[in-house]
Amino acid sequence: MKTPVLSSWFGKSAVNAPPDIESAALRSDRFRLEREDDWRRLEHIVKRMEKGGLRGVKDEDLLALPTLYRTAASSLSVARETSLDAATLNYLEALVQRAWFQVYGPRKGFFAWFKEFILGGWSRAVRAIWLDVCVALFVMVAGAIVGWLLVAQDTEWYYRMVPGGFGETRVPGASREDLLETLGTKTDTDGLAIFGAFLFQNNAGVAILAFALGFAFGIPSLLLLVHNLAMLGAMMWVFAGQGLEVEFAAWLSVHGTTELFAILLSGAAGMHIGRSMAFPGHKSVLDAATESGRRGAVVMVGVTIMMVIAGLLESYARQLVGSVEARLTIGGSFLAFWLAYFFLYAPRRLEEA
Repeated sequence: MKTPVLSSWFGKSAVNAPPDIESAALRSDRFRLEREDDWRRLEHIVKRMEKGGLRGVKDEDLLALPTLYRTAASSLSVARETSLDAATLNYLEALVQRAWFQVYGPRKGFFAWFKEFILGGWSRAVRAIWLDVCVALFVMVAGAIVGWLLVAQDTEWYYRMVPGGFGETRVPGASREDLLETLGTKTDTDGLAIFGAFLFQNNAGVAILAFALGFAFGIPSLLLLVHNLAMLGAMMWVFAGQGLEVEFAAWLSVHGTTELFAILLSGAAGMHIGRSMAFPGHKSVLDAATESGRRGAVVMVGVTIMMVIAGLLESYARQLVGSVEARLTIGGSFLAFWLAYFFLYAPRRLEEA
């Protein structure tokens, strides 16, 4: 939108006009001249932002944008109340509307946001909590080892850790044939979609809980990770006892490399919030929690995506693919992908590109 040539408009309107109209025109002209520099500067900033976002806009202009917007809005209010000329009023209405969108409006649509999220935003958030990821990984590995050792010492621990919903077959003392049958495939695909939805709901619940419990300085998140991995360690001991450790690892890897990674990230995001509250540094506890909460929320959006993928892999790929090699290939490929995406893929921010 081009700035109207208001001065020429006033000049024509004031010629041979009645005294009251001429007085109003002069008053409007004076009003415009006193504020026109700010309006033109605001319009220049808005034009640059409309063309290329924040790129090319000087820092001092960005800092001045809110003040210039409020000045223009105030000028518009005065123009309406005093019935200034139509040219000034129309110009200010258009300028304030455009400036409002840049100051308060959404910066991008969903697809633009999702593109930025996938192409760097998610991976940056994960790398920012790398210390918490390392702690969570250590805790998960320790939990699996503890579960294995407890059941190896006393099989009664298995029934305390593993819910009965896993069935009566995968228990200490089960034969190799019975255990191997639980790792088999299903040729009937009926109901797999419902099964996948159930698995997603269950796994997402664990991930969300691990994140939500982080406010208590991260301790409940750690305990939840220990509990879930101790259960896995107990099951691993049962299958290893019958020489099926490779088959069980292949069966688990199809969805587990994605699902366990997602649980790892959710626990790390929760611990990140708890750690920032316990050690806020130079910030207040509230500010530290707010900042870490925003970062954790980005991680959790990605965790939800991973849980959807894990649910599909668990309900379809794991049920339809029976070869140990094929299962290990699927699981290993997804693990390599997640590691590369989170820790090797580090593009510049889109606004910096």
